[in-house]
Amino acid sequence: MANEEDDPIIQEIDVFLARSLLEKLYLFQYPIRPASMTYDDVTHLSAKIKPKQQKVELEMAIDTLNPNYCRSKGEQIALNVDGTCTDETSTYSSKLMDKQTFCSSQAASNVSRYAAAVYKKGELHLTPLHGILQLRPSFTYLDKADAKHREREAANEGGDSSQDEAEDDVKQITVRFSRPETEQARQRRVQSYEFLQKRQAEEHWVHLHYYGLKDSRSEHERQYLFSQGHGLAENTELIKSPSEYLMMLMPPSVEEENDKPMAPSNVLSMAQLRTLPLADQIKILMKNVKVMPFANLMSLLGSGTDSTAVLRCVQQVALLVQGNWVVKSDVLYPKDTSSPHSGVPAEVLCRGRDFVMWKFTQDRWVVRKEVAAVTKLCPEDVKDFLEHMSVARINKGWEFMLPYDEDFVKKHPDIVQRQHMLWMGIQAKLEKVYNLLKEHLAPKKQEAQSAHPLLVSGEQRVNMAKAKAKQNYGQLEKEFQRQKAEMKSNDTSAKTDVPNIRIKEEPVGAEEPMDTSAFEGLNNGLVNGLHPAEGSPEPVNGHLPGGCIDRVAQELKAFVSSTFKKQFVLTLSELKRLFNLHLASLPPGHTLFSGISDKMLQDMVLDTGCKQILVPFPPQTAASPDELKVYALWEAGDTYDQHRQVLLEIFSRNYRVRRNVIQSQLSQECGEDLNKQEVDRVLKVSFCSVVGLIQS
Repeated sequence: MANEEDDPIIQEIDVFLARSLLEKLYLFQYPIRPASMTYDDVTHLSAKIKPKQQKVELEMAIDTLNPNYCRSKGEQIALNVDGTCTDETSTYSSKLMDKQTFCSSQAASNVSRYAAAVYKKGELHLTPLHGILQLRPSFTYLDKADAKHREREAANEGGDSSQDEAEDDVKQITVRFSRPETEQARQRRVQSYEFLQKRQAEEHWVHLHYYGLKDSRSEHERQYLFSQGHGLAENTELIKSPSEYLMMLMPPSVEEENDKPMAPSNVLSMAQLRTLPLADQIKILMKNVKVMPFANLMSLLGSGTDSTAVLRCVQQVALLVQGNWVVKSDVLYPKDTSSPHSGVPAEVLCRGRDFVMWKFTQDRWVVRKEVAAVTKLCPEDVKDFLEHMSVARINKGWEFMLPYDEDFVKKHPDIVQRQHMLWMGIQAKLEKVYNLLKEHLAPKKQEAQSAHPLLVSGEQRVNMAKAKAKQNYGQLEKEFQRQKAEMKSNDTSAKTDVPNIRIKEEPVGAEEPMDTSAFEGLNNGLVNGLHPAEGSPEPVNGHLPGGCIDRVAQELKAFVSSTFKKQFVLTLSELKRLFNLHLASLPPGHTLFSGISDKMLQDMVLDTGCKQILVPFPPQTAASPDELKVYALWEAGDTYDQHRQVLLEIFSRNYRVRRNVIQSQLSQECGEDLNKQEVDRVLKVSFCSVVGLIQS
């Protein structure tokens, strides 16, 4: 208090913030000049700037009549630079060094704390600076003088040489083809000094016009240094508390942070990691670790992290393999990247790595030669895939690096079921891309059991569940038949009998479970270790308990109806693929996860007004039985119903028909003269699926 009384306030000054020259005002620092030479004596001949680099180049005239100017020295410099001849390319046309070039350099990297102030009539007006540039003499004219000197020496030495000596020698040229540039090599090249210099040289100069200190234009521009409005609404930055105002004037220095040693780009401390959002934390961890049990992931994220949120985020960047999470291929190989070994694009690498991951969902062992034979990738790429998730064993192959996580499978059956559906979709894509044979799809059950002896207890639980299911089989069968009869009686009125179409009658008694043989190799025939618990209401051989049959039937009917309204003709294989994708999009615990057999799916297709068309495919066709079963929506209520029925009759007699035959048949049956474009539209809108199957 005593110090404040000794230092009383003499005057209060209003401070205003001028915005007119915001991000346009630069401070130029000129070099020190002799006392007899003021800035008024200097004439700016030209000026130019590179805005992105904040680089300025000024050309100023030198007062050659000043007593401090050495005339003999100026003549000597002009002679060394231009020589005795004078032309348009001469630097000094007056044969005297009468001008000098100044180049700028940034005096400070952070100028946010600097401002230009103007005091007028008791008011202080501040304009933030956009840059502070120091102007220093440029000595490029000396380089020009050295070049002239070397040219004269070369002319004197080679002036009397003969024609033979003037001829250029024949030199051998070695042609080299550069390899595809990797992402790491590209980053190093972009950060190199040579690349930065090239980028700076590519920026064009912007020529400026210089106005003197007493010019009317300069007077006009100087008025912009004053705030145009004194209202508080335009100076809200100055309505701050004292502490906030001081923070704006003197922000925390970042020099200490810059002085700290930089860690490698692929290293991130746990303290820095936990400052990121949860999704980014999980993505970085999975990208670096590649394979991780869920318990380890939770321990790395710290205490208090919600496991439900972690499960939701980890499914976006990883897939479940043997109860453990493996990072997705598109996270490791982003789009528009390529292999550092072979230059193969990222899309092909993701497909090959997905095949390796899928193989590990069936078996704990994978053979490297088998993967290379299927994917057709180079050995280095295949080795990278295997090293991400497995360990090489002598004379055995590659074993999955982590043991089967049975605890996670028991605690999260919904997640396991959802991942199972995703893997079924991935398998369907791999079968089409790689034309997988049965030996690739068939798992090695004996090896899987011997390699994982801890699954004995799980097998016992499966046997117990099967025994209990057999006891309830009779009751479940009767209930299912009763519900099925009720559903058929309700939908009988909606069906239309078509005598011209041969309908294949499916046997009612035999149940045909949905094909999951490609996934029965891991953990005693269970995908990702999914074990049915005792007393579980899960379906047995496709039969559902009476309590949930109605809800399941309604959901299944809604899916089939909406699917056939979008695609009027589908094979059973395509319908199963769409159904698996639909299941993967459903939330955990949905009624459709209780289990749907092939027989139930086909019965529901027939109950919704669809017909099975017996297309006479050739005996030597390579299509699977599911691809030979073709179903079509007979009446959709649109303008193409009649055309679609005619097309179904045509393809029920022959699997390959010429376009002109289809056009004539449509015109005859429908009573319309259809042209080629209209026939194409009918085929595309109503019959594209079967046309695509026949073409394949």
